Amino acid sequence: QVQLVESGGGLVQPGGSLRLSCAASGITFSIYKMGWYRQAPGKQRELVASIFNNDRTEYGDFVKGRFAISRGNVKNTVFLQMNSLKPDDTAVYYCHLMSLSYFNYWGQGTQVTVSS
Repeated sequence: QVQLVESGGGLVQPGGSLRLSCAASGITFSIYKMGWYRQAPGKQRELVASIFNNDRTEYGDFVKGRFAISRGNVKNTVFLQMNSLKPDDTAVYYCHLMSLSYFNYWGQGTQVTVSS
């Protein structure tokens, strides 16, 4: 059974930083990409960042160089370093994994709140 476990969310002041972690277990197939989506109240879920099996990365337009996705030394782990956080970044952040057959898996989500 595939499980994605996120950690690292919390409350941070505007301009601050957070680092999210996601560890995937139960993986018995090839992964196409892993990454993060977010969903704020009343809004659609949107892409934050993904890293592909060829190490290509993609980011949501709103990131504008503030966030960086990377792989962990442990297999099937990814990190999201978020800097210069804004109140608009407040959302539930979901770890995402897509298999080579384009099947999607989601974590439970971790709350990120940016507020003074």
